[in-house]
Amino acid sequence: MTKKKRENLGVALEIDGLEEKLSQCRRDLEAVNSRLYGAELSLEARKSLEKEKNSLMSKASNYEKELKLLRQENRKNTLLSLAIFVILSLVYAYWTA
Repeated sequence: MTKKKRENLGVALEIDGLEEKLSQCRRDLEAVNSRLYGAELSLEARKSLEKEKNSLMSKASNYEKELKLLRQENRKNTLLSLAIFVILSLVYAYWTA
């Protein structure tokens, strides 16, 4: 996902969207695997399914890498929010005491 598109969406929404895409990709991969090993196939059909399987595995791997990066960004944002809250709380406590 491009940086510009990321700025328009919240990180949490992006994570949800990617998790859904990853889930769908895994379901598709399961379906391809069951077709691949479940029936007698011609050589051409087997090669086509192997190609589709490799493509889906690559896609899933990319989604997992992007999810890892987004989760790191989300943790960083959470820690920043927590730090700001603590600082504001300390300032408030100092001024009201």
